[in-house]
Amino acid sequence: MAVRRVMPVITSKAVEESREFYGLLGFEEVMNHGWIVTLASPSDPAAQVSLMTRDKTAPVAPDLSIEVDDVDAAHAAMRDRGLEIVHPLQDEEWGVRRFFVRDPNGRVVNVLSHR
Repeated sequence: MAVRRVMPVITSKAVEESREFYGLLGFEEVMNHGWIVTLASPSDPAAQVSLMTRDKTAPVAPDLSIEVDDVDAAHAAMRDRGLEIVHPLQDEEWGVRRFFVRDPNGRVVNVLSHR
């Protein structure tokens, strides 16, 4: 399994202000679903940060997203280790397959692959 990108997810009540703040550092909007906005560096598109008001389909907002090339293998590895799956593996309408798992620090990690 290979990691494709890692991005922090900031739960925000000030998305516009946050977008402007990160824009000062050179980030540009690359995705906006209304409830989540992703900003990326034009010079390194894998360098990203997401701003989220809430998660559309999950009971909690993740702290971090990790895109892998095989989300099913990642899910099986986490499940087989007995780790807490916070949100089940599922296909989302916006083109990703994902699940949430709690890391040893209590952080919620969104593990995903694009379909």
